[in-house]
Amino acid sequence: NSGVLPLLRPLLLDVVPTIQQTAALALGRLANYNDALAEAVVKGNILPHLVCSLSEQNRFYKKAAAFVLRAVGKHSPQLAQAIVQCGALEMLVIYLEDFDPGVKEAASWALAYIARHNSELSQAVVDAGAVPLLVLCIQEPEIALKRIAASTLSDISKHSPELAQTVVDAGAIAHLAQMILNPDAKLKRQVLSALSQIAKHSVDLAELVVEAEIFPVVLTCLKDSDEYVKKNGATLIREIAKHTPELSQLIVNAGGVAAVIDCIGSCRGTVRLPGIMMLGYVAAHSENLSMAVIVSKGIPPLCACLIEEHEDHIKAAAAWALGQVGRHTPEHARAVAVANVLPTLLAMYMDTRSSEDLQMKASIFTKRALKSILQKCTYLPALEPLLHDAPPNIMKHIVGQFSKVLPHDSKARRLFVTTGGLKKVQEIKAEPGSLLQEYINTINSCYPEEIVR
Repeated sequence: NSGVLPLLRPLLLDVVPTIQQTAALALGRLANYNDALAEAVVKGNILPHLVCSLSEQNRFYKKAAAFVLRAVGKHSPQLAQAIVQCGALEMLVIYLEDFDPGVKEAASWALAYIARHNSELSQAVVDAGAVPLLVLCIQEPEIALKRIAASTLSDISKHSPELAQTVVDAGAIAHLAQMILNPDAKLKRQVLSALSQIAKHSVDLAELVVEAEIFPVVLTCLKDSDEYVKKNGATLIREIAKHTPELSQLIVNAGGVAAVIDCIGSCRGTVRLPGIMMLGYVAAHSENLSMAVIVSKGIPPLCACLIEEHEDHIKAAAAWALGQVGRHTPEHARAVAVANVLPTLLAMYMDTRSSEDLQMKASIFTKRALKSILQKCTYLPALEPLLHDAPPNIMKHIVGQFSKVLPHDSKARRLFVTTGGLKKVQEIKAEPGSLLQEYINTINSCYPEEIVR
């Protein structure tokens, strides 16, 4: 407001190096504060001055200048685009070859903030020739430089398969995979994130990550004391498991399912989410893989998530995963039903139907999970308690299962009368000619007329 920006601009070209540095730092701190100030720096025509003064300077000025670019670029795609347009990318890429690790780090950081916005900006960073130099940076001895270079590779890879392929072609996977066992937690977070962003796009890219022999090494990350290392490790395994049954089988063979189940059991909150999703993806692929989740005792921790977690999206993910486990055969459905999941799912469904948007989504997942398990479940003791509470759209699936089992099982027929199930079926008001009415007629026809009356 006091008109400081235009006064700082000429100082960037001052003859005294410390004045240049201090002016750049001041601009960086102003731009870092919020997007309005960053915009003022761009509108004040300061970036061309900055680029102009970049060429033959000492390392302190280079770091300060890269800081200004990072501070401007982080706020929005439009501001990052302004940096690209003033020709600063080429300068930053030259900085990646500087002999001073601090300069490389500052340049890498600025490039990360530009690349993270969208695929066009990320492509601009790639076109400027940054990727091979970033791969060299992750091989440097300085931990801080390794961290930020891995993070930048992650930001470049995340937008599209083509961008991820560029990072792969530069040989990044092998170097990243070697750092999974590095003792530095912040570095591990970035390395796992970068590998996840590469693996998520396609089967081919996921296979390339697996071929770097990340299993079983990556499973140690699920026991890490750092929550984000755990979360990013589980995310990486999820991104690989989702593609094909073969990749999921490979994870199962490496002991990955058991490790993820332990991880879900040992933590709380959003750290659980990628692990929950991973179990759902594995179970969705085939009967055998779903059985692997059941045999590894995956159902109890998923049920625990339904009960313990308060966030709707975590509950919805757990419901979805249980639906994937239970949807294959009566045996799978029984394994889920025996764990007393169905009443919890039903209560969740009844609870979420009435409220906001996020819960609408949770409600859809819960309903799908309930239906997919119910349509396979022939274990009647688990179904019977639901007869008393279920709304009509769920009730037809429950009654439908009874109508399939009762005609062929005399013991179940006897039990159904003594527990009051048959009485409950007579109380259900069904539309004449509806599917529900047909199911009720089928059940009634298993019994003599006077018992039904």
